[in-house]
Amino acid sequence: MKRKFQILSILFSVLCSVLPASSVDKRTAADIEREIEKIRQEIIKVRRRIHMDPQLAYHEQETANIVSGRLTSLGLDVKTGIAKTGVVGLLRGSQPGATIAVRADMDAVAIQELADVPFKSLNPGVMHATGHDLHTAIVLGTAFVLNELKDRIKGNIKFIFQPAGEGPPSGEEGGAALMIKEGVLDNPPLGAIFGFHVWPENLGQVFTAPEAIMANADSFQITIKGKSAQGTQPQEGVDAIALASQVVMALQTLISRNIDPTDPALLTIGKIEGGTSADLIADRVRLEGIVRTLSDANRKKISRLMESAVKGIVHSFGGDYAFSFAENTPSVYNHPELMALMMPSLADSVADGKVSPIKPQMMADDFALYSQKIPAFYFFLGVKNPRQPNPAPLYSPYFNPDERAIGIGIKTLCYLLLDCLEQQSRLEKGAF
Repeated sequence: MKRKFQILSILFSVLCSVLPASSVDKRTAADIEREIEKIRQEIIKVRRRIHMDPQLAYHEQETANIVSGRLTSLGLDVKTGIAKTGVVGLLRGSQPGATIAVRADMDAVAIQELADVPFKSLNPGVMHATGHDLHTAIVLGTAFVLNELKDRIKGNIKFIFQPAGEGPPSGEEGGAALMIKEGVLDNPPLGAIFGFHVWPENLGQVFTAPEAIMANADSFQITIKGKSAQGTQPQEGVDAIALASQVVMALQTLISRNIDPTDPALLTIGKIEGGTSADLIADRVRLEGIVRTLSDANRKKISRLMESAVKGIVHSFGGDYAFSFAENTPSVYNHPELMALMMPSLADSVADGKVSPIKPQMMADDFALYSQKIPAFYFFLGVKNPRQPNPAPLYSPYFNPDERAIGIGIKTLCYLLLDCLEQQSRLEKGAF
């Protein structure tokens, strides 16, 4: 697989060096606009139906049924039950060529929706607060449009609808990892993959960055072990709460004093549990948190520094500890040559060429696992209504993206997918 990735990287390097900037021709652009208008209301209805019935990781069966039914009606080759509830539709173009893919995540999050919309979630405590309903609708709409243009498609397009994008249930394997294990990158093998995420910025604005665009996502657990005693006789015990307090303060300064500030990293302790009674010295405190890094060097360094700090504090006061650090998801990596190749089409797909650079975000997306295997391109799509100066952010119970972003997203994906296949076809035919 590593050699395959190297060969694909060389291919895109050659493409960048020999091919002129190109995009979708005027006739195809007009046809894309026309097809989007034909399906706009239908795709919005699909999005609202999905929004009203959100499902958590590996429970997305109803969403999967909607997606597979629509793809089947288009005549695509459809496979279901991949990674439990995943769906893949293969659109075969009328002309031979490479196979590329676009991915949408389908799962919701455990948040009670408070947004005042007529299609509010009907499932208590579950909501599409991160826009995966829009992701699904946009990629489904792209399949509708490109199916009408398949006489111009030089190759094949896989439409990947993935479960568990927000992370799997405890003890289970993640959505992207399981889909890769079950062969989503093969049969036929993929030459490139595209992904995106809705973003609470101005409608129609598109954001991207070369190389790492999202962070490595890791988590940790620390158990501070002391010795219980009466609160009136603290000298008889080892106060795990006091030790935990020192550990928290030490970890909060670990990054600011040990990591190069030009190589961003963050550490957050989000959960503390300990103690059984107000008048007892606690013998155990549990800390849980996350670490985000952009470089693999920092990823390794921070885990070592953390355990060293915990050990030094706890042992010096007669306590003990247990430390675990889990490397969960790597950074989402935008293949530089593929990104350079796609930028003209990306700019042409949005009004006034509104493509803006963005700093790498400390969020995570398991799309990263695809980007480790094959060249990948990932971007953010603005979904903020311009009339709302302070819209709700992602993961808010009030999150309510502007549905006009659906048509914009479909157009952008159509441009990127068609152009990617066109450019690979030109190279294979020796046109340059």
